[in-house]
Amino acid sequence: MPLRAPFLLRPVWFVDSPIKLPDRSWLRLPGAPLYFQGVEVRRPNASPQIVPVSGLPEWLARLAEPERDKATAQLNGLTTPLAPMRVGERILRFDTPQVMGILNMTPDSFSDGGKHLGDAAAAAEAGFAMEHAGAAIIDVGGESTRPGAAHVWEGDEIPRVVPVVERLARGGAVVSIDTRKAAVMEAALAAGAHIVNDVSALLHDPRSMAVVAAAGCPVILMHAPSAGQDPHVKGVPYGDVVADTHAFLEERIAACVAAGIAREKIILDPGIGFGKSLMDSLSLVSRLATFRTFGLPVLLGASRKRVVGALSREEPAEQRLGGSLAFALEGARTGASVLRVHDVAETAQAVRVWQGMRDAAVRGG
Repeated sequence: MPLRAPFLLRPVWFVDSPIKLPDRSWLRLPGAPLYFQGVEVRRPNASPQIVPVSGLPEWLARLAEPERDKATAQLNGLTTPLAPMRVGERILRFDTPQVMGILNMTPDSFSDGGKHLGDAAAAAEAGFAMEHAGAAIIDVGGESTRPGAAHVWEGDEIPRVVPVVERLARGGAVVSIDTRKAAVMEAALAAGAHIVNDVSALLHDPRSMAVVAAAGCPVILMHAPSAGQDPHVKGVPYGDVVADTHAFLEERIAACVAAGIAREKIILDPGIGFGKSLMDSLSLVSRLATFRTFGLPVLLGASRKRVVGALSREEPAEQRLGGSLAFALEGARTGASVLRVHDVAETAQAVRVWQGMRDAAVRGG
């Protein structure tokens, strides 16, 4: 496990509007109208400390220089607007949470396995319907990463996804390819995919880092406890799942930048449910804004996952819409930049209504 930062910062004490607040008593978490008046400081093996925004200059001044530099960097990450991301001929902006639609070309995905397998035209139409409903990105995958899923040979995965990617890209959709294999990345990018989404954070296949660097495309780095065949296999127990995941992603960002991948083209995913208990996943969602300290977009993928059923009545995946929407809105409230979901129309509508209510609260003071 990579070394942790000496502390992690997280915005707290959110308020509806800063209009009537004293100057320098609040900061904004960019990407949505989210304003906060305090910063939680978590150190290893210590109780959390909350520093009011108005007290941050004094708190920073008391830190030794190395810690002060790290704290300043984290605060800058939290408060600097996220840069727009070029995806092909399109620009992806993060001034509001964006919706990513899941399009599985698999026989065994936990929610919709087999729905589109073998019919690229119908799958592409489903992707266009997601785009029409509000999806900014269509995420196409040809291998299930559910617990216990069978490994798929790249020679089978490529023909599952490439015809769909070609149709979607030709029709103007922004497409991400959900894969851990360099050969699949290459084939999908050649077919028009714009983004690589790798649940192993480019660790599973030794060639994948070079493929993404050469393509110059955006990449989504997800935390999973294993880069082997089963990404759910746990190794060393988590000390603090948020701190451990943060440390992992920090190391992967550095590795990507060293390999020639532009930092501003990285999106981070804490990997809800991947080798994590219910409480681990809930901690990651509730403290999601901690990952915004990198100054990069953060993706939340909790749609229809077991965590929804575990908090409800163990409904099957296709009956988890309500819980999935609850996670999406909590993600928006805690700083998610991208929401990866199965139910695009419902999520996009929920986010628009949430955004409208937030805007009204700000204007109303």
